[in-house]
Amino acid sequence: MKRIILVTGASTGIGAQTARALAAGNLLFVHYHSSAPEAEATGRAVSDLGGQAVLVRADLATEQGCRDLAAEVARRTDRLDVLVNNAGGLIRRLPVRELEWELMRQTFALNVFSAMMVSRLCIPLLEKGSGAVIVNVSSIAVRTGAPSATIYGAAKGAVDVFTRGLARELAPAVRVNAVAPGFIDTPFHAKASTPQIMETNRQNTPLKRLGRAEDIASAIRFIVENDFLTGETIDVNGGLFMR
Repeated sequence: MKRIILVTGASTGIGAQTARALAAGNLLFVHYHSSAPEAEATGRAVSDLGGQAVLVRADLATEQGCRDLAAEVARRTDRLDVLVNNAGGLIRRLPVRELEWELMRQTFALNVFSAMMVSRLCIPLLEKGSGAVIVNVSSIAVRTGAPSATIYGAAKGAVDVFTRGLARELAPAVRVNAVAPGFIDTPFHAKASTPQIMETNRQNTPLKRLGRAEDIASAIRFIVENDFLTGETIDVNGGLFMR
């Protein structure tokens, strides 16, 4: 059965690879904000892999952008089977003693409010879906702390808590889970982390490598396909955090 899937932040990195992993035989809404050429490449990859792609541009750090995205999806389909809330980012590093109100607001808007609002707006479509599931993207920063990125870690912590609460609210009609990536070698870190930071974390990782976007995409696909899983956050970090 063809799935109807929305992946936010799907132009690069984890989002783009997730769209590829879920492409075959499915209809994917490929959301992006500022990276149009990359989103178009994702769309072509989805088509090459046997799926159908619809590109949707929206600024999910704003309420209107979230509403525009949900409205466009609803205009094109009467159901949604999978929602992957991947849009987010580390805007810039700043020690807690130097935190600025505007940076806190922007960080939570991009990483938390977007996932909350898109989920809320898509619930009616998800409730009509088949085996419907929401997958949120959290972070290892929730487990280990994130010096100079503490506000980002706090935002992802909110996503973690939201995941469990929403899982209880929407059960049994919609499952809700999350994946918490470790240090993944994607454009995210090209902007946010120095080569020294990346090398330090590679050395500290028991598997002695950085993660790949494919590692997270395969975990997301597992979550989508396992219909007895809800309220969980799955850690995928090469052993950098263990419990």
